[in-house]
Amino acid sequence: MELFTDRDLFIQYIYLASATMFILGIKLLGSPATARKGNLLAAAAMFIAVLVTLVNMEVLNYGLIAAGVAIGAVIGAVMARTIKMTAMPQMVAIFNGVGGGASALIAISEFVRITEESASVAKHEEIAIMLGTLIGLVTLTGSLIAFGKLQEIMPTRPITFPFQNIASGAMFAAIVGMVVYLVAVDFNETVFYVLIGTSLLLGIQLVIPIGGADMPVVISLLNSYSGVAAAAAGFALGNLVLIVAGALVGAAGLILTQIMTKAMNRSLANVVFGAFGAAPSGGGGEVAVETRTAKSVSAEDVAVMLAYARSVIFVPGYGLAVAQAQHQVRELADLLEVKGVRVKYAIHPVAGRMPGHMNVLLAEANVPYDELYDLDEINDDFKNTDVAIVIGANDVTNPAARDEPDSPVYGMPILNVDHAQHVIVLKRGMSPGFAGIDNDLFFKDNTMMLFGDARKSVTALVTEVKAL
Repeated sequence: MELFTDRDLFIQYIYLASATMFILGIKLLGSPATARKGNLLAAAAMFIAVLVTLVNMEVLNYGLIAAGVAIGAVIGAVMARTIKMTAMPQMVAIFNGVGGGASALIAISEFVRITEESASVAKHEEIAIMLGTLIGLVTLTGSLIAFGKLQEIMPTRPITFPFQNIASGAMFAAIVGMVVYLVAVDFNETVFYVLIGTSLLLGIQLVIPIGGADMPVVISLLNSYSGVAAAAAGFALGNLVLIVAGALVGAAGLILTQIMTKAMNRSLANVVFGAFGAAPSGGGGEVAVETRTAKSVSAEDVAVMLAYARSVIFVPGYGLAVAQAQHQVRELADLLEVKGVRVKYAIHPVAGRMPGHMNVLLAEANVPYDELYDLDEINDDFKNTDVAIVIGANDVTNPAARDEPDSPVYGMPILNVDHAQHVIVLKRGMSPGFAGIDNDLFFKDNTMMLFGDARKSVTALVTEVKAL
């Protein structure tokens, strides 16, 4: 058959099969019930594509490639086994950066090869090399800054300075000028190396003014960047499957970014350039002192309230991930369901520090998928709910986003937990969330605070409910 006698045609069919597997894998990732299968399918597609590429091309040293694969596999396995759920966003940020950096290295190596061999290449390949370098390096340094903010080894608040946006615009204009010169005039090494340095600086410049509250959007955006960089590297190499895979990741990241910004009722430009959460400038102003008081409650009283409720909604947040209390929450929910209580989980799109953070956390505890509800699906249910239990969620439950036009979070869609008959907030103290503002929910008449570590508090609730 022609398919098996024409080697190049056969390779293209294998690439087509891999691309199809990528698409199906992303489709399966759309549901928690099939996400694991989707991940395995996409990984298998990448393995096949890499294997076929290595067999089909002239490789200088298979031993070095095998060593790199072995080292990477060990690092990946160790990280997957040891990483804590609280550090998952940081790992995603690093992975985005590594992907962007790899794509940039491919583009840079192609530039070096072309200049050393004085090879003649098409203009679209030159443009691909420039874009792969630019986007890949911006992704690399931007992801490292995002990692630093998430890991809190640098300030999570926006870091700003006078004329910052103008400086960013000037850098971008300079990059555009250098790209045009390199493609239209001369493939000059000096200009290219200046482009590399400027791209690295631009990645830092774009992320440092973004505050911790916007990190879910930043992560999804950087994920998109890494995909676009991979697609550009694919064009530079003339590799079909890399183009398709990169385009899929880039498109998926952009769609996810749009979902995140919609969930925050903000534009992407506002996230990138708005310095949300920055300290007010000008000096001389007095910081408002909180004079309201919150009511505290004991685990025994909460347990009685839960045991005799008809409906309970759990609202998880980053504090749940910090305390690693998801298994205890599942146990408490099971106890309540045995007593005839209707249990649901309310998931805000930007709860936690990365998209889907709470879904992954609850899936780890085998929480039934049909008990997880998005914001739009469950918001109307709170007014008919006896008890809403907020575990570590802060900004996404703040009524000021709905009721206070002067609030920095005003307009962001929130979970209407304050509409429940009773609200129990599990929290260590009264500290604000990533937005850096007090949560008005804590001071509502129907809200009570159960202070302490979330895991210990939920464990105490389990014990008390069992005793009733």
